[in-house]
Order: sequence, then structure tokens, then C-alpha cells
Amino acid sequence: MTPQESVERALQAAAHLHGCVVLVRESSEAVLRWANSTMTTNGHSTATRVTVIAFVAVEGGVAAGVVGSAEPTDPAVLVAAAEAAARDAGPAEDAAPLPEPTADDAAWADPAAVTTIGVFEKLAGDLGAVFDSPQRHYGFASHEIVTTWLGTSTGIRRRWVQPTGSVELNVKTADLASSAWAGASTADFTDVDTAALADVAARRLAWGARRVTLPAGRYDTLLPPSAVADLMIYLAWSMDGRSAQEGRSALSGRVGERLTSLPLTLACDPAAPGLEYEPFLTTSRSGEGISVFDNGAPTRRVEWVRDGVVTELAYSRAEAAEFGTSFAPSGDNLLLTGGADGSLDDLVAATERGLLLTCLWYIRLVDPTTLLLTGLTRDGVYLVEHGEVVAEVDHNFRFNYSPLDVLRGASQVGATERTLPREWKDWFTRAAMPPVRVPEFFMSSVSLGR
Repeated sequence: MTPQESVERALQAAAHLHGCVVLVRESSEAVLRWANSTMTTNGHSTATRVTVIAFVAVEGGVAAGVVGSAEPTDPAVLVAAAEAAARDAGPAEDAAPLPEPTADDAAWADPAAVTTIGVFEKLAGDLGAVFDSPQRHYGFASHEIVTTWLGTSTGIRRRWVQPTGSVELNVKTADLASSAWAGASTADFTDVDTAALADVAARRLAWGARRVTLPAGRYDTLLPPSAVADLMIYLAWSMDGRSAQEGRSALSGRVGERLTSLPLTLACDPAAPGLEYEPFLTTSRSGEGISVFDNGAPTRRVEWVRDGVVTELAYSRAEAAEFGTSFAPSGDNLLLTGGADGSLDDLVAATERGLLLTCLWYIRLVDPTTLLLTGLTRDGVYLVEHGEVVAEVDHNFRFNYSPLDVLRGASQVGATERTLPREWKDWFTRAAMPPVRVPEFFMSSVSLGR
């Protein structure tokens, strides 16, 4: 049964319901791994998942039930299970009329797009040359293409192909005493400069020839784009309108507040070149800022912060109606723009004394009222003096800082570039961020190990 047939059969079986949404996702993924400067494993996998969302008129409103299966299943069976789940759930607070179709999708009848191990041909060839260096190289690359078909009882028929790729390199000294990391996100690997990534990691290894020990405290800190991405992603994930309206978040009462005099804009944009995502909403869950009743609604550019001012929060259509604001769907990319033209090296050159980070990990929320986060530095913290990197700190730090304060306190922001978030890579890869200087970034304690 084709994905399109699954959609139509499910909708036919659901004709007696108040409404229905059917999502079919087919994924095709290729992976490549290397260790000790030798290719080790590669593989390819495919998967299909069909999700039915049934809407049932019940006393007090409309209920929604969601059932999905990754196994071949009669669509009518999924509809019956989703209907039963809806009746058990009772009326939904986020109920809204399903969106109407806005245009025909010429690609609706097309089959799933696929990737193959051949997507790594250029990468593998470039790695062969990199492996000739005296360092030892380890790493992992993945490429996934997900094709989504969305059909609804209101007549929407949409298809979208989403490519997602990333590569991570760990470069170690021959004695394995030191290591460094570099990574990149990509849609198809044609734009990945493997030699340049390896050079970045090798340069960081060289900085580690001298080691210093530093205490915890507040430092003039240079955050590279990867670290900025992980912090800003958490901020974007915290932009729920309902929690702000009800006084439960750090964004409560802050729409219209100026965070910085710098002209910084934090936005998601489905049409951002090279970082595109679905131009229509698809979801199998409801929650703050998102609703299964919104499936098929057009996505759009949402500017959470515009020119330094908090501008929008995330609202489903039902929430927007409730609070008298605009439908603002969260997106699958994130861009921070408005900095100067400088690179991370330019920020280093302008630093009298401070720390240069590589990336962050194990990020967790400490205080939702201020969006205070904690986490650890990872894969290299470096001491900068008189405009040059002079040593590697021989340990990591635990940090305590809010992404809101990153924007408030940023004193220098460089040029935006595509980057790979380190902590959130498995869930979020499409990001473009600048390097940022934060003069009082708080390293709350020393974390032993490197």
C-alpha cells in the first residue's frame, strides 16, 4: 500500500467522524563511522510510520485521539483505535476547526525520497587524505531524508521532503592524551569541507600544548556559534505563550521588553535558504504552543526577538483566539542575526583576557522563572590573553547562566553562520548563529576531566 493509499483509506474509514488527520512518514537514513583513522562501519535503514488523529464530537465539545503504528496495519484499524482513544479522552481544550486547503500540492503523488551510502562519497574521499595526518581521527556522519504526507478530512493533501545531515570529528593526539571536536550540519554533504573541519580540530589540539588550571568564577567568555545555538534553542523551546500568560515562565510580561541595544533578531523561518523546513504544520501531539487541530496550517517566519526586543510567543490557533493574539507556530530551524561581520578569530583578537569555549552539553533547567540553565563545557576550554589563545584549561567548568542573559549581556556579536548544536543535535540541527562575547559568563564550579 502506498502512503497516499494509506491516507485515503484512513480518511474513508473516518468519514463518520467529526474530522480526521492522517500523517505518513517514511524515513531513509545512511550512517558512516570511523575510528583510529580507519573506516569502521556504515549502514542504511528505512522506516515508515502511519499516525491517525481522530476528532469526535462528544458532550462538551470535540475530543481528539491519536494512534500510530510503525508496523503494516490496516488504516481502518488505526482509525477505530484513534476514535476509541478520543472518546476516552473527553473534550479537548485546544479544539478548533481543522484548517482548510489553500493550494494543491503537485508533489502529492510522488514517492518517498531516499538517501544512500553514496551520499558520503565526497566525505569518505576527503577523510582518506585527512587520515594521513599524525593525529588520530574518530567521527560519525548521518544523513536522513524524511518524506511526510499529510491528509485531512477538510481536503488538505500535502507532501514534504526533509533532509537532515551532520558530521562530527574528534581528533586526538597520537598518545590519546588530548582531543578536540568540530562538527557541521548539512542537507546533502556537498557543502561539507572535511579538511577545514579537521584543521579546526587540529588547531585546537595545538592550543593544548600548554595547560593551565583556573578557578571557577565570572569570565569574559567567547561563545562559538555551536554553544550559542544550544543556548538559543533552549530559549526558543521556552517561548510558550500560555505559560507566559499564566505567569509560569521567564517570558511572563516580557513581550515588548528590550533585552539588548544590539539589533539582534532570533527567528525561525521555514524559507531560510539551506535550512528550510515544512511550510505547513504537522504534529501528532498537543501541548502548550502546539495542537493536533492545527495540522495543515501554514507555518511562517516567527521572530521571537526582533532588533533586541521580545516580539512573539508560541501560540496554537486555539490559544491565539483565547488570548487575543496571533497564531505563532514553533519552527524546526533557528537563526540569530544582527551581529557585525567579525569571525570568532576577530573576537579572540579583541580579547585582553578571557575564555574561549568549544561547545556545551548536559544542559538542564535550574529555574524556570529566570530560565537559568546549568551545564558543562566540553571538548576544550581555552585561555585567551592579549588577543591570542595561549593555553588549554586542563579541566571543564559547570556553568550557570540564562540564555536571556546571553542576549542581555552580549557585548560583541560576530557574523551569523550555519552551525551544528552539540547538545541538541539529535533533535535540532538546522541553526545559524554568530559567535558572541559575554563579559560576565558564570562558571559556577570546576568539573574535573576533559
